[in-house]
Amino acid sequence: MGVYLVSVDARDWRGDHEGGYGEIASGLDEELSRRGLPPYPSVPQESRALEFEEKLSPPMDGFVELCRAHLTRDEEETLCGWSVLVPVSLDEEIPLPVGSAYTDTTVVAGAPQVLALAQRLASAIGLPPMLPITSGNLGLTSWFLDGSAKEAVAARPGPWGQDLDASFYVALYLRAAQHSLRRGCPIVYS
Repeated sequence: MGVYLVSVDARDWRGDHEGGYGEIASGLDEELSRRGLPPYPSVPQESRALEFEEKLSPPMDGFVELCRAHLTRDEEETLCGWSVLVPVSLDEEIPLPVGSAYTDTTVVAGAPQVLALAQRLASAIGLPPMLPITSGNLGLTSWFLDGSAKEAVAARPGPWGQDLDASFYVALYLRAAQHSLRRGCPIVYS
């Protein structure tokens, strides 16, 4: 078990079945309409091979310290305080009175804003631009936890290698936002 970040496919995004996000999707559309914005577009139909799944397993203490050193409190909330990430630009997070996986309410954030903040942190620690991209789920998690990241630090030393747990979370939020934007799909905690 554990906490995962996962992508949501078209069937589950509008679905009212168990495990579906129909209530969140409808609530988001209502909030966007109330703000004079267009509804969130349909999630593209895509194959299961294009899913995103990573496990939040390392301790977050170093990542929290990194955020506090380089981000304002509001920016830290934007980066870390969401429960649903969508591939549209949002000036501010949108709270919804709908329960999500781990909270009584849902907070929706825009992937462009999360990406910009994750890129700032990646730049601050010198995160290598070409972390391995694997075709399978949990690729980033495995790379950081199986020892490959430690080998990479030896080949490419820098501040990113001083706290691999913090670097994992920077890479995780970076990849989640990139995947959301590239595939046009929401990312949620599961």
